[in-house]
Amino acid sequence: MPGRIAVRAGRPASPRPFSSEWLAADAPEESPPTAFRLPPWVPNGRTVSTAILVVVSITAASAALFGGNRMMVVSPVPTQTVTESALPHAAIDDVGEQPTPGVPAPTAMAMVASDADTTEGDIPPPNFVQAPELKVDLAAPVAEAPAEGALLPTYRIVTFYGHPHDPGMGVVGEYEIEQLSDKLREEAANYAAADPSRPVIPALELIATVAQRVPGSDGTYILDTDTETLTAYIDFASEQGMLVVLDLQVGRGTVAAEIEKVRDLLARPNVHLAIDPEFAVAEGEIPGEYIGSVSAESIAYAQKVLAEISAEHGIPPKMLIVHQFREDMIQGKTQLAPVPGVQLVIDADGYGGPELKTAVYNFLVRDEPVEFAGVKLFYGQDVPLLTAQEILDLVPAPDVIIYQ
Repeated sequence: MPGRIAVRAGRPASPRPFSSEWLAADAPEESPPTAFRLPPWVPNGRTVSTAILVVVSITAASAALFGGNRMMVVSPVPTQTVTESALPHAAIDDVGEQPTPGVPAPTAMAMVASDADTTEGDIPPPNFVQAPELKVDLAAPVAEAPAEGALLPTYRIVTFYGHPHDPGMGVVGEYEIEQLSDKLREEAANYAAADPSRPVIPALELIATVAQRVPGSDGTYILDTDTETLTAYIDFASEQGMLVVLDLQVGRGTVAAEIEKVRDLLARPNVHLAIDPEFAVAEGEIPGEYIGSVSAESIAYAQKVLAEISAEHGIPPKMLIVHQFREDMIQGKTQLAPVPGVQLVIDADGYGGPELKTAVYNFLVRDEPVEFAGVKLFYGQDVPLLTAQEILDLVPAPDVIIYQ
């Protein structure tokens, strides 16, 4: 598969983003020229980050003055956290020394940071809140997960992302599970109506291992979501004919180690896997303060394990979704290759306006070696939010659409 990608350089020490030193610093030394770059009219990461911070601040202030139900407040990294009271004690006991769980906010192709740390008083209670209104087309049919056979490209997958115990991590935590299912089916129906030729299956992407800003007892900067919660959602999804994707935020751990935590759940026919390179950081780095990466070798390992699980249990091929919003988040991307029994999806992640999202999708998905295409949308941060038809007008039309 043709495609070119730059080799990621090491991370030298640098000023904190948006500090006076950061704004005044010279641009970093450019890496060796690559065969393909974003066009010069696309703003660089620093310009985009600064512009986004200004726009978000103005929008948040306007929302506070004039009201409105679509814009969520974008807080410093991390935006929201899972509190001890929200997670069952079984998960806390497994961790040992209890960290302050949390997850950095997804960014529009560059990390947004704050001069101030989040304090305990900034953490909202883990209750369910009203999400933005979704477009509804109940006349459009929504398919159920098939008992056998590969999902892609026969079906299109529409997914809600998040953590069941925290509304700040995505739409999954904003509703009780039955209401969440109804909202998901409504969103999936929009895609079935926009493209009746391709059945749409709804899915839930659950954060199974949550990146932290403190190391925990094992030094991995990870807090595991309790198996009881994951199993409850998987059981519910199975009854509803829906899929579940277990999302791994690796921290300072390894892809191999994190997969083992959910291997038994992956033996379920409706359960698939996602890897979030943003939170896979190196020694000396902290999730949320650095944007991480995974290697093609680690992704290939995950493909191998999923293929083994499918073969061992005689179940349909698994999807493996890898999130990406910067080129260097997947090291050696040109080395990726299809593996029988696994369907690899590269998801163009990150929030931003339609033009920026389209440019990044084209760069990371259209023009690079991708088996199946994915894109992520953000109800609160994508202004304006692309419609189902606009998403399907992307080239190639995404196989997987994720809402956070």
